[in-house]
Amino acid sequence: MSLFQYRLSELHNLLHDSKISVSELTEESLSAVARLDGDIHAFLTLNEEGAKSAARQLDDKLASGAPRGLLFGIPAGVKDNIVTKGLRTTCASRFLDNYQPIYDATVAAKLRQADAVTIGKLNMDEFAMGGSNENSAYGAVRNPWDLERVPGGSSGGSAAAVAAGEVFFALGSDTGGSIRQPASYCGVVGLKPTYGLVSRYGLVAFASSLDQIGPLTRTVEDSAYVLQAIAGYDPQDSTSAKVDIPDYLGALTGDVKGLRIAVPKEYVGEGVDASVRDTVLAALKVLEDLGAVWEEVSLPHTEYAVATYYLLASSEASSNLARFDGVRFGVRVDDGSGLLDLYHNSRSQGFGPEVKRRIMLGTYALSSGYYDAYYLKAQKVRTLIKQDFDEVFKKYDVVIGPTAPTTAFKLGSQTEDPLTMYLNDILTIPVNLAGIPAVSIPCGFAEGLPVGLQIIGKEFDERTVLRVAHAYEQHTDHHKQRPQL
Repeated sequence: MSLFQYRLSELHNLLHDSKISVSELTEESLSAVARLDGDIHAFLTLNEEGAKSAARQLDDKLASGAPRGLLFGIPAGVKDNIVTKGLRTTCASRFLDNYQPIYDATVAAKLRQADAVTIGKLNMDEFAMGGSNENSAYGAVRNPWDLERVPGGSSGGSAAAVAAGEVFFALGSDTGGSIRQPASYCGVVGLKPTYGLVSRYGLVAFASSLDQIGPLTRTVEDSAYVLQAIAGYDPQDSTSAKVDIPDYLGALTGDVKGLRIAVPKEYVGEGVDASVRDTVLAALKVLEDLGAVWEEVSLPHTEYAVATYYLLASSEASSNLARFDGVRFGVRVDDGSGLLDLYHNSRSQGFGPEVKRRIMLGTYALSSGYYDAYYLKAQKVRTLIKQDFDEVFKKYDVVIGPTAPTTAFKLGSQTEDPLTMYLNDILTIPVNLAGIPAVSIPCGFAEGLPVGLQIIGKEFDERTVLRVAHAYEQHTDHHKQRPQL
């Protein structure tokens, strides 16, 4: 039996009983990467020597009887927009091809404190801008369930690495669905925490009011483990929330009797593939059989979410990416003709097409004469979207629907149509605009491809979100299915 069939809690027991060592666990992960990643292309930088060294140190720690961290000995992958000291961080962009950070992101430091083993940095859409992982400057990631299909984005490398059995969990970032949508496409669990619950310090910014780091795992229990390790207030992040961190593992009771579920008609209506809709309705029947009740509701401003998101996210990206100018770090293309040409040449050659598109859109929305009509109006609509959720949560405990309107699409099928690509995130974007938590869990298959169920909760109520997801998971076996590679 492969070690990748075990949950994190089971691996902890095997390590504690000396039935396996951290070095063996790490070698299993590195061997899987060597065997599979030529097809998947989930990794951009492999930390082979660093991982083996860390594993030996942890084996010594285990032998000494010293206290062990929550993720002791577990091999993990980290999305390549999360900075890691001394380990190349590119954001999948030629602009940062040789960037070696001199500090750790807070979540990277927390993984080390929890005694996890970092196997390497994972592929993504350039600067997290994309929904298919085809915007990486280093080549697309492929979906382990069908190598001709996308894994989703922008955390496609993180989802694919977990689904393929290359690492036991991974960290991703979610700006408009970038954890949950690839989790749906790859048949894994992807959690987007409440904005401010997990520190963004050391996350290379795309859209600062929307970005949030979260875990991708095989099971809901594993997700609770990772969240327990990375959540918490960070004074280095001005948007970090000063809230008590509850026991997420203790929330996994399996009990959903009396739970009130809202199902937005906008999430199961026009534009959602019929097979996806039927799979989600079947999942709701499982929760109903467990004692939950559900009703159809309306989130009336959902139709404006995509336009609102792309105006706000692109505006923030325009500002955040101004630091990449060819002067301080990254690509420098200087023909000696002056400062403005240095900026122009460096940014022209360093950024890919999608990044340039969003910078231009954001700069336009923020420009004099258009700010009120576009950016300010989008902020007002964002408030209305948040109020829609607030109103529903007065009566219901969670909101449930599909994670994505379709299953994974073919590589190259939407690269020439950015608007269609943007619409793939229509069901995940409202969550980021509202700043609330949501998880995507496997709930079935349509034509052999995974379908994701999205469970959305109130601010800082990850316990309920995880409890519902775990209850469903315990009464189905979709999460146990593995791609045949």
